[in-house]
Amino acid sequence: MSLQQTLKALADPTRREILNLLKNGKRSAGEIAEQFDITAAAVSRHLSVLKEADLIEDTRDGKYIYYELNASVLEEILLWISDLKGENANPSEPE
Repeated sequence: MSLQQTLKALADPTRREILNLLKNGKRSAGEIAEQFDITAAAVSRHLSVLKEADLIEDTRDGKYIYYELNASVLEEILLWISDLKGENANPSEPE
């Protein structure tokens, strides 16, 4: 998984909104789709892009698939941005 792929996935406002929905916990694809005025196929494609970028994970429970944030990838992005800004990610270590 590349940073470029992750940033490309984050560039779309619908995908960012899906991530916002998932910050409160896992949701099924149907629950996510209910929040948007787009086709289920379009939501499915957005979920696929987010999954390919490792921003979300899915688990199957019977006939439903539940999606949740992959916090480790988000933390990596935040560390990268902090480093870009010149912020020390670990204050106990000298720069």
